[in-house]
Amino acid sequence: MIAAELLILRKRAATWILLAVWTLLGIFFAYVIPYALDPESDNITPFLPHALTGTLLEGFPFFGGVFALMLGVFALGGEYGWGTLKTLFTQGPSRSRVLAAKLAALALVLIPFVVCLFVAGLIASFVIAGIEGAPATLPSAWLLVRALAAGWLILAVWAALGVLLGVLTRGTSIAIGLGILYALLVEGLLTNIDAFEPIAGVFLRSNGYSLARALGAAGDTIASNGPGAFGGPFVSGGQALAVLVAFVAAFLLAARTLLVRRDVN
Repeated sequence: MIAAELLILRKRAATWILLAVWTLLGIFFAYVIPYALDPESDNITPFLPHALTGTLLEGFPFFGGVFALMLGVFALGGEYGWGTLKTLFTQGPSRSRVLAAKLAALALVLIPFVVCLFVAGLIASFVIAGIEGAPATLPSAWLLVRALAAGWLILAVWAALGVLLGVLTRGTSIAIGLGILYALLVEGLLTNIDAFEPIAGVFLRSNGYSLARALGAAGDTIASNGPGAFGGPFVSGGQALAVLVAFVAAFLLAARTLLVRRDVN
């Protein structure tokens, strides 16, 4: 079943469009715009290969999260619009087994979303290092592995939220709208309001950015411009990891409960 679900995701144009746009815009905002706006700056460290992990991970908790959320919505929500779930459920596999296969395929598809961005980022950082005549030292293999895993986990949390919203709304349009509204309003606004600081440490953004900072993202303010701006609160890397894993489990458990107990129609 997993192979069949992978084939569905691979054949779906939305998967490739999201991957291409995420990779291009990720590099654009991480390297092209910051470097082009201030090419004479003495601080080129974030654009060099050894800073690759921190520079790229800054874009995952908010910007990349929106793309992963849409991917998660399409993985489950689209099945309601096409009426394929009723066919699947009447052919024999249990609802839990169908969901597990879809989730496994989604988890595997998220890997290229991480790897492609890191490969593109590595190329961009080597180009800038060549232009600046700076040393092109790579980050350690262990740091790179942890950064790839952290990027995948951050995307997985948002994809799991997309799965839940897709099942909850039984569609894609409303689910994506609710997800983006949550990302912008709840995660983007409330984390910057002092009154919500006591609970901001459990938000997805807080823990995603904290995990990014633990792996090299610099400074007390990350992505200081735009809707992805985040200035805290930060938590420890261990706490961020535990909270993100807990969110994945909670979102998927809620999605399974709805899918199993509720009528498809």
